[in-house]
Amino acid sequence: MGNENNTKFMKNSSIHIMNLNRNLRNAKSEALVDFICSDPLGIMVVTNKVLLPSDLLIIENYVKNSENIDSS
Repeated sequence: MGNENNTKFMKNSSIHIMNLNRNLRNAKSEALVDFICSDPLGIMVVTNKVLLPSDLLIIENYVKNSENIDSS
């Protein structure tokens, strides 16, 4: 994720945390997102448990489909 996308995504990180937790709960996951922080290579999503591959896919799809991300 580039710096511009990173900045845009981090502006609404609290909203993203709520949405990610809702998506995880809807998938009957026991994991929850605690916080999101900026990283030199992109963003880091910190959760309360080790994620299953299906949980990682939920988070990845959410970030890719976020309205603030320029996919090009």
